[in-house]
Amino acid sequence: MSGDTERSVELTRTGPSRYRATNVRGTTLDIGDGSTDDFTPVELLLVALAGCTALTVDPLVARRAEPETFDVHTRADKIRDELGNHLVDLLMRFDVAFPDGDDGERARALLPDAIAKAEDRLCTVARTLAIGAVADVEINDV
Repeated sequence: MSGDTERSVELTRTGPSRYRATNVRGTTLDIGDGSTDDFTPVELLLVALAGCTALTVDPLVARRAEPETFDVHTRADKIRDELGNHLVDLLMRFDVAFPDGDDGERARALLPDAIAKAEDRLCTVARTLAIGAVADVEINDV
């Protein structure tokens, strides 16, 4: 697939256990193994899950009332077992506050359903994790 459906980033080694990701818009993000302040790949996975869900939910509830607070805290435990290294006990905690009044109450009432829709259908990252997509690998000797 390509065209309007394609999403891509480039990853370039900048040093031992350090890489720079660049998106198609030219924005960069440094990634490391946890020995520096850079984000680790696992942290970026948690960011992607929380970010995708928040970006999906926010406009749905903000149509009713603009949130006064909208924070998402994401955590998981990294383990190694017979399946290899992976994350378990993923949790996204939404700390959301809406203004008092009817609009705030409507937004507050919609929030659980909006989160469920994001997780079940709308958030690409959550859906990809749930489905268990496999990434193909190509190796080019340059």
